Amino acid sequence: MARLAVNVDHVATLRQARRAKNPDPVAAAILAELGGANGIVVHLREDRRHIQDRDLELLRKTVKTHLNLEMATTEEMISIATRIKPDRVTLVPERREELTTEGGLNVLDQEGRLQDIISVLHKNGIEVSLFIDPAISQIQAASRVGADVVELHTGIFAEAETKEERRRQFEILRNAAKAARELGLHVHAGHGVDYENILWLREIPEIEEFSIGHAIIARAILVGMEKAVRDMVELIRNPLERGK
Repeated sequence: MARLAVNVDHVATLRQARRAKNPDPVAAAILAELGGANGIVVHLREDRRHIQDRDLELLRKTVKTHLNLEMATTEEMISIATRIKPDRVTLVPERREELTTEGGLNVLDQEGRLQDIISVLHKNGIEVSLFIDPAISQIQAASRVGADVVELHTGIFAEAETKEERRRQFEILRNAAKAARELGLHVHAGHGVDYENILWLREIPEIEEFSIGHAIIARAILVGMEKAVRDMVELIRNPLERGK
């Protein structure tokens, strides 16, 4: 059964809009775990637009499940990760002008550097995931540099405007997940996953974990964090619904 990791970045986005104390992403993470989340995800960005260093430090002390730190491949972030020691680091591309991560990490273009970074993180007992597009060449490169996990970028699938295009993107994801497992990599998926398209993605058996943020936080504003998480957990686990 696939796991659910909840990204609480957008709780911090709302807080930072007023530079206030609330809502607190740490409190949101606790409620997410009470709702059945198997892990908590945060992205500490260079510009600190949402999650702050304080949040990460408190989350490391309070998260009872699994803490996943998304971060860029900078020396600053590597230093923070080796000090905080999250359970997992997910390396992602990062541009200051983007609203959210727009695509996967290009592993092919930086294999040597990524291999060095992964080695440092492994020496500190941290599992390493690479957020990549569902391309076989990128998956093969992820295996070569020593990643433990690939998180497949599901954004193009999620944004498909027709059912035919969604089916095509679904097949790309399914083939990528299968290829990754054959190489011994753990397979996760995320970006744009919501309460509707999860009915498709959960039918890819190789996907072990879904990382979901915006859809859950948006629903939580209306129904509460714990219920929003429980609703998603139920969709992931319920085999009766069909999305295609």
